[in-house]
Amino acid sequence: MGSDHMQLLRRIGVIVGLTLGLSVIGANNQRASGGQEEQFTPEFKELRRSHDPLHTPKIVAPYSVKRGQWFDVTVNIGAGGDHPSLSEHSIRYIALYINTAEISRVYLHPVYSFPKVTFTIALDEGGSLRVIAEPNHSAGWEASKKIVVVR
Repeated sequence: MGSDHMQLLRRIGVIVGLTLGLSVIGANNQRASGGQEEQFTPEFKELRRSHDPLHTPKIVAPYSVKRGQWFDVTVNIGAGGDHPSLSEHSIRYIALYINTAEISRVYLHPVYSFPKVTFTIALDEGGSLRVIAEPNHSAGWEASKKIVVVR
């Protein structure tokens, strides 16, 4: 075989190798993003905003605070009663937001954690305190409370 023919075969080999490599990488990325959707809920699922006595988060926080001053936000799941903490029916996590920015998230054990948490936070601006509580058996539940920050 001539050197021109060998160069052509090498180039074809490189092109085939790159094509196969890129297709494998693309297939792996698709699987990873599919797994993230299940892992990072409820951001990828619709939230429930209707009132349910056992699932709606109850937010206890002041109506106004001083800018930069630390204060407590207590969240209890079950505005009309206590939510169960069973392996088959429990709260996975409780997340606190100011408007759309997540401030903190607490993960709960299905049996050993009572679904009530207290966050200690400070704010620069007012807005809407939002809580998302995600149970292990359905989409998350959301509640919100307006808060004013004075200077």
